[in-house]
Amino acid sequence: VQLQASGGGLVQAGDFLRLSCAASGLTFSTYDWAWFRQAPGKEREFVAVVTWTNGITDYADSVKGRFTISRDNAKNTVYLQMNSLKPGDTAVYYCAAGRRPYGSRGARWDYEYGYWGQGTLVTVSS
Repeated sequence: VQLQASGGGLVQAGDFLRLSCAASGLTFSTYDWAWFRQAPGKEREFVAVVTWTNGITDYADSVKGRFTISRDNAKNTVYLQMNSLKPGDTAVYYCAAGRRPYGSRGARWDYEYGYWGQGTLVTVSS
């Protein structure tokens, strides 16, 4: 299984970025997909999730209304559209895949996810 995250970079506050995570070696459509992030000196935190059943989404309060997670089962890729970026969004962003029961809500805990990408760095300057 491989998860390849990309799309990070250095931007200014107010700018946007779109992260991508391309997956291989698993049945993409049967997994929940999530993004987590880890800022320097802080613990990894949940950002967003999209479920494999009905594409239900959930977001951390800190990004709700600014970030949008989406999935393309045909391309085995999950995206994170990040708008109105703030310096507080600076972190390494990780994509993750996890198996969850049909109809369940997306999980916010990292131990629910068995596969992880390598991370992509997002730096937002003020």
